[in-house]
Amino acid sequence: MTQIIALAAEARNGAGKGTARQTRRDGRIPAVIYGNKEKPVTISLEAVTFTRVLHKPGFFTHLYDVTVDGVTTRTLPRDVQFDPVTDRPLHVDFLRVSETTEIVVKVPVEFVGHEASPGLKRGAMLNIVRHEVELHVRANNIPEHLTVNLDGVDVGASIHISSVTLPEGARPVIDRDFTIATVAAPSGLKSEENATAEA
Repeated sequence: MTQIIALAAEARNGAGKGTARQTRRDGRIPAVIYGNKEKPVTISLEAVTFTRVLHKPGFFTHLYDVTVDGVTTRTLPRDVQFDPVTDRPLHVDFLRVSETTEIVVKVPVEFVGHEASPGLKRGAMLNIVRHEVELHVRANNIPEHLTVNLDGVDVGASIHISSVTLPEGARPVIDRDFTIATVAAPSGLKSEENATAEA
């Protein structure tokens, strides 16, 4: 289950570049909450606080309860625009979500059990094909990450999405059993195996 983080915001009057620039001069970041067949709401976020939240792992897979004038809206961040020179956030888009909202989100892949992999113990290399997997998933059921257990994985093995446990109701965007990682023999181990085979 995804983590839900509280985020305080202020209502922002008006739209357009001039208003947005003034908001940034005031030490705040312009943002908008949209979706769920409701009218978009323009808001602003305190720059230092939001930047700290932004740089924590899993920003785009966490839900945020954004409170404006005492009204709290559950949201999922969908886009952050950055200054091309300073890399500071310039604008944030939040999508309103409910228990039934299904979205597409990229979920990071975490690998565990390295020490229990016979292949890695023999010096093989873990070749990660996908660091993230795109899923169709309910907004209230986004996983922090997908866990791949390397226990028992030997040289030459391929790990496919079918071997990964997904949250209930979640499905990959790609409709086939794609590869997430392989355990490949390093050149030294290949030479040793080739010599053994020739003998």
